[in-house]
Amino acid sequence: MDLPTLLLTGAVAGTLAGLLGIGGGVIIVPIVTLLFEQYGVVPALAIKMALGTSLATISVTALSSIYAHHRKAAVDWGLFRVMGSGALLGSLLGAGLADWLPGALLYLVFVVFLTVVALQMAMQRVSAQRDLPGPVGLAVTSTAVGAVSALLGIGGGTMHVPFLSYCGVPVKRAIATAAAVGLPLAVSGTIGYVIGGLDEVGLADGSIGYVNLPVFASVVLASLVCAPLGARLAHWLPDLLLRRLFALFLLLLAMRMAYGLL
Repeated sequence: MDLPTLLLTGAVAGTLAGLLGIGGGVIIVPIVTLLFEQYGVVPALAIKMALGTSLATISVTALSSIYAHHRKAAVDWGLFRVMGSGALLGSLLGAGLADWLPGALLYLVFVVFLTVVALQMAMQRVSAQRDLPGPVGLAVTSTAVGAVSALLGIGGGTMHVPFLSYCGVPVKRAIATAAAVGLPLAVSGTIGYVIGGLDEVGLADGSIGYVNLPVFASVVLASLVCAPLGARLAHWLPDLLLRRLFALFLLLLAMRMAYGLL
């Protein structure tokens, strides 16, 4: 497959994982899906392989991002203990559901998701509207986020960061905590995608279930280098311009994937 494209994808995903706490799946999934299609994998199967491989890369990238944020004392470990368990359970459920759902439906859902995320990223974060819910409310919220994230191959930060910000958590702490919660979510989801794809035929060479090892290794290599950079940038760089450029990029990816449905 296209090694330079995979390395660039990993670099961008890793930087954004550290900078915005989003896991990088919104970058990895659409690009890797298109690469699998060029490799000859049918779109319905390509999207499932991209989702599983994305979560596998996030499992590794999250470690680097968490370490960088922890050194800045930005992770709220109290929130992590409650939200992480919910995200882990939800991710297992989401991965199982993804194996059961038609690949064409997942493809369409991801295109819609990219568009929604792009619009959300283009807007400024809202000010706090309420206090954080209690442990049960946090666990239920993270379970739902975990399930949706596993369905979409993302780390959960795309939903966790706005939610925590809405509940009054400072943006930098929300980003760092969302990055930490993304680790159990991604590990659990990866296991689900590996198990779910073991009996699938037509997978690309080098795959274990829906996780493709050559793509995983290529993306992770660049992500590990760039995730700490993104985390450092998050603590001093105003992100509004970056968020809007990122939103434009996501819209372009969504349009390209939508074209593949025609």
